[in-house]
Amino acid sequence: MSERLRIRSGRVYDPAHGVAGEVRDVCVEDGRIVERLPEGVPSLDASGLVVLPGGVDIHSHVAGPKVNLARRLSPERSRAGAATVPSTFDTGRLYSLLGYTTVFDAAVPLAGARHAHLELGDTPVVDKGFYVLVGDDEFLQGPLAAREDERARHTLAWAMKAARAYGVKVVAPGGLRAGRRGHDLLDLDDPAAGSGLTPRRILTAIAGAAEELRLPHPMHLHCNNLGLAGNAATTLATMQALDGRRAHLAHLQFHCYGGEPGGRPTSRAREVIAELNRRPHLSADVGQVLFGPATVMTADQPAAEMLHDLLGRKWVAADLELERGCGIVPFEYRETNVVHAMQFVAGLELLLLSEDPWRLVLSTDHPNGGTFLSYPRLVRLLMDKAFRDEQLARLPPKALEGTALADGLSREYSLSEIAIVTRAGPARLLGLAPKGHLGPGADADLALFAQNPDAERMFAAPRYVFKGGVRVVEDGRVRDEVYGRTLHIAPEYDPAVEGRLRDLLARAGSLSLEDYAVHAEEV
Repeated sequence: MSERLRIRSGRVYDPAHGVAGEVRDVCVEDGRIVERLPEGVPSLDASGLVVLPGGVDIHSHVAGPKVNLARRLSPERSRAGAATVPSTFDTGRLYSLLGYTTVFDAAVPLAGARHAHLELGDTPVVDKGFYVLVGDDEFLQGPLAAREDERARHTLAWAMKAARAYGVKVVAPGGLRAGRRGHDLLDLDDPAAGSGLTPRRILTAIAGAAEELRLPHPMHLHCNNLGLAGNAATTLATMQALDGRRAHLAHLQFHCYGGEPGGRPTSRAREVIAELNRRPHLSADVGQVLFGPATVMTADQPAAEMLHDLLGRKWVAADLELERGCGIVPFEYRETNVVHAMQFVAGLELLLLSEDPWRLVLSTDHPNGGTFLSYPRLVRLLMDKAFRDEQLARLPPKALEGTALADGLSREYSLSEIAIVTRAGPARLLGLAPKGHLGPGADADLALFAQNPDAERMFAAPRYVFKGGVRVVEDGRVRDEVYGRTLHIAPEYDPAVEGRLRDLLARAGSLSLEDYAVHAEEV
């Protein structure tokens, strides 16, 4: 239980309540924001400081089997100084040093849930959770192929409850079983061998099941054909196929390429963001590429294999109970590389052409497009056109051909818009009522920044960060290492579904049904 505290005279940005730079007090009691406090309580003078809710990262990779494999593949990238795949302990500390207080891992297989919970339990400061991988697993393939959507819905609810997950993640639906290789594009209506299931059937059925279960966050979707020239057509078709169903499209930048299959990809971000703008039931995070070291870490194993084939670098792949393969490749984005530069430009196009910052939020798909430590640089690129133009001038001219940025796109984000795409927007998309705002009842997660015309410097070094009312960061140092909660939900389901799952595991699995369940006392 935290003490009472009045944060006095800060310049507050709270977009959820229409507050944009008003000088006011923020009152904290027992880990929550309250409307008022009596005179004489302890106070902190925030004069001249910008006061924001704690940051919320809707899509990152920070725990579970794939992350642990990446650390083992490249231990030199696990230290805090390199930090493409930091340790569990450094992950929480480094996020808090940027003013982030909540983070979600975007892809954990059901059989890896216990592992993920153990790692999240070791991750200090931040609240956290994960989305469980579904769609290409044996549990859901049967009912989906049999058109037993009600059984599929109950199976999905069982999986979430067993894993203690917060949401569901679908990766390249039908992609592994369809046997796509190399630069071939998978069509939404290509049937998978054996089941005959198509990507269209999988993604629409799971999106519908998530809606019927009233999950706080809709289906989190990694579209088909990630990273391939021509994949924008698949992304546009996917948006249309969802036909009014809610869904969140992950790392959209990696899915907005034109060009011919096997050729050099070009940006079709302008068309993709226009389609997203037209469809209020859809949201996305950008998956911005930033130059420097990264680590490809994806449950889309064919995409990782393609990168390995192109680069000839070390890589590792793994699978758990045929739930979903993962592929991991150490990587580096270079501004002299035309394709990498195009990816950098495409992400900025998406963000700068977005008409609704509540529905397209900031991410680098850490560590795929860059690490979360790059977020201050991305904020400056959005807020400072002169700086952005300097960076664009360094790129190969071909990377800008046909893009909106080549046409002199002049938009600059305001501080309110930055607060939306890094805080209020992700919290709303996740259905996290206590997060992303500073109204009464909100979690007392706050980040206070000294105003600076250089937005990168400003957002790289908050003066203070509070987690649940506890001052965890002060002047660039973690001063109090609290441990946040692991967030999860437990949808109700028909227990009869467990009998069919036991039968399946008895025939084809190496684990029992009970092995999948993660209990509170274990984590």
